[in-house]
Amino acid sequence: MTRSEKTTFRQIIHLDLDAFYCAVEEQLDPSLTGLPFAVGGRPDQRGVVSSCSYAARAQGVRSAMPTARALHLCPQLKIVSPHYKTYHEASRKVMARVRAVTDLVEQISVDEAFIEVSDLSEDAESIGRRLQTEIRKELDLPNSLGIATNKLVAKIANDVGKAAKRSGSPPNALTVVPSGQEAEFLAPLPVEMLWGVGPKTAEKLALMEIHTIGDLAAISDYNLSKRFGKIGWDLARRAKGIDNRPIVTEREAKSISQEVTYVKDVHDGEKLRQTMRKQALNVAKQLKKQELVARTVKLKIRWPDFSTPTRQTTLAKPTSDGEIIAQAAIKLFEQIWQRGKAVRLIGVGVSGLSQPPQQLGLWDRDWDKERRIQEAIGKLQDQFGDQVISRGFLENEE
Repeated sequence: MTRSEKTTFRQIIHLDLDAFYCAVEEQLDPSLTGLPFAVGGRPDQRGVVSSCSYAARAQGVRSAMPTARALHLCPQLKIVSPHYKTYHEASRKVMARVRAVTDLVEQISVDEAFIEVSDLSEDAESIGRRLQTEIRKELDLPNSLGIATNKLVAKIANDVGKAAKRSGSPPNALTVVPSGQEAEFLAPLPVEMLWGVGPKTAEKLALMEIHTIGDLAAISDYNLSKRFGKIGWDLARRAKGIDNRPIVTEREAKSISQEVTYVKDVHDGEKLRQTMRKQALNVAKQLKKQELVARTVKLKIRWPDFSTPTRQTTLAKPTSDGEIIAQAAIKLFEQIWQRGKAVRLIGVGVSGLSQPPQQLGLWDRDWDKERRIQEAIGKLQDQFGDQVISRGFLENEE
């Protein structure tokens, strides 16, 4: 059966590897299979759960939960240190299998992707079942799929399918929403499952007696736009299961950042500045590696009470110079930090990324010369350390 004979609607598969980090850890250590365990940092170092087994989830453990809290809920929980290199290699193998089916793959993260199979002769459900079985049996990785006519509904379908199979073991779910039944499928679900509905928006909708996606779909586009602005129009369409976004096969980086959570709160301004300078140099290395420059520098700080203010500044010219980024970040730091105030987390990032200019204008810097200088500095820093050489700039005095 050809595509034209079979259907005229899109067919999107959402693939999500079930408890991916844990599945890989079970391959490395089969004795973990079936046990409550979590991949993450140590509780005495303010560790956080990156992933947890389904046996641990049955005890209330969740991703992004402080490890100390997870151990309180599940005293027998085993904490496993992450093996990120192994995870990325396993992910690469999965995505290679997916791309063998079609080139229309939008990888969202190390364990998640959208796949468009609209132009293939075989129907999406058959393709999905075969792909699911192949990944599970040949790569020993449990996985769940959601299938629908667009990305929004496919993702929600997968979430619903996985939630329906809470049994202390990987769900390996496959949920299909037939064309034309998108709004019907979404209607009874909590409005919080809809993209764009965060806690604050959910509170505002609750005041309007809107609790399900169906409730939201019943409100006119005009009333929603009047109440929420542009996001109101988007919510109205999403509530009806409408999503025309294409598969994006290549995703450009929108920002690059480095951050650290200290084992103990830091009060020393000079130590904090040293951290920011090191982070700025690492960010600059990534920019140069990707042949990018950044226009905006961002600073993120978390105080002991977990409040997390951020600040940003726009540079006069885009740069990949670590010292310029460090200088801007430290200036932002001085605006927000009070001498002796404890800091739990600090991070430096950049955004407004672009390719560096290729031509030399009358009033421009010699970017080719700049590139060669930066490459030379980078090689010296890689070989002898970040402090071996740097561009001079005025220090902020404490």
